[in-house]
Amino acid sequence: MSIPLAAAVGTLLADGGSALADTAGKANTLGLFVSEFFGTFILILLGAGVCAAVNLPKSYAKNAGWVVITFGWGLAVFTAVYLSFPSGAHLNPAVTLGLASAGRDLAENVPASAANIAIYIAGQMLGGFCGAVAAFLAYKKHFDEEKGDRLGIFATGPAIKSYGWNLVTEILGTFVLVGWIIASGKTPAQIGPLGVALVVVVIGMSLGGATGYAINPARDLAPRFAHFVLPIRGKGGSNWSYSWVPVLGPTIGGVLAGLIVPALLAL
Repeated sequence: MSIPLAAAVGTLLADGGSALADTAGKANTLGLFVSEFFGTFILILLGAGVCAAVNLPKSYAKNAGWVVITFGWGLAVFTAVYLSFPSGAHLNPAVTLGLASAGRDLAENVPASAANIAIYIAGQMLGGFCGAVAAFLAYKKHFDEEKGDRLGIFATGPAIKSYGWNLVTEILGTFVLVGWIIASGKTPAQIGPLGVALVVVVIGMSLGGATGYAINPARDLAPRFAHFVLPIRGKGGSNWSYSWVPVLGPTIGGVLAGLIVPALLAL
């Protein structure tokens, strides 16, 4: 992205951007969509990018390991949250559904209506797809020259396939993420984007070894579809038989967090 284009996008997302906000500075429908799209685009660009960097044979970061991947994803969240502040920076349908099930607004003065939820999820999914395509373009010559199965750069998969237990892992990881997000609004510790970034890192280090920790349908399904349509040399299948797990698991985990955590905080 060129500097003038980045500046233009930043201007649009600011409170005074008339195209994306009303006269009171509240993001309108288009603003909510663009905010979630742009934030999720950055999240997947950087997240899939670190997976490419660690896995592509001619990359300078080849074999840097799981710690680099978990920190890469955590810092991708940190960056993306700042770039999608008008919508509350969900970047994840599980967060949107979790806040809705908790009876919270999606962002300040943005009620959790069915229409708003659909707008958020549409922005997240399209942003995730475009972010994956951008990550592919960033490493295009590597993909062209190094034939091989590259699905792991785009989507998650289990270390040991067991759909039921893989589902449990995704539910638990997402419960931790969404539960922390809900609780952070009610507790004294307010460290914002850095806090959620560190939570993503620790989930990856603690639970990610089992399933690759999608904990976000937009992080897995949208890039998986990008893998399916992109002209990746020598790619294998997109493992659609597993694709429901990183969608259903995070959805269940997010909703459970929305139902349980507020009740625990009220005790």
